[in-house]
Amino acid sequence: MLSLLRCVSGLVFLQHGTQKLLQFPVSPDGGGGYPELFSMMWVAGVIEFAGGVLLTLDLFTRPAAFVCSGMMAVAYFMVHAPRDIYPILNGGDLAIIFCFVFFYLAAAGGGPFSLDAQIRKTA
Repeated sequence: MLSLLRCVSGLVFLQHGTQKLLQFPVSPDGGGGYPELFSMMWVAGVIEFAGGVLLTLDLFTRPAAFVCSGMMAVAYFMVHAPRDIYPILNGGDLAIIFCFVFFYLAAAGGGPFSLDAQIRKTA
């Protein structure tokens, strides 16, 4: 179940990165265009893309999950919390869930069916 949680959350997170950086999948509102290089939105997209790939592949799971968890905490407090105190009203409920799932993965690791575990076996 740990590997399934890691893989599915990584794939969903990856979509956020591809939407920011590659405009795919296209947002129903047409999207906001490509983010400016090195802007906060671009950095978020890079972390979402790279973190999503690493978590899906289960490579460097703990550090990738830790960085993604921290990014989601920052996203919640910088973007969502100022809108409203309630996460359901400020649109930050997914950021909170991602933050804590990734924090759990940073502590638990990728699980027995991970590339990290296979690399440790051969080393």
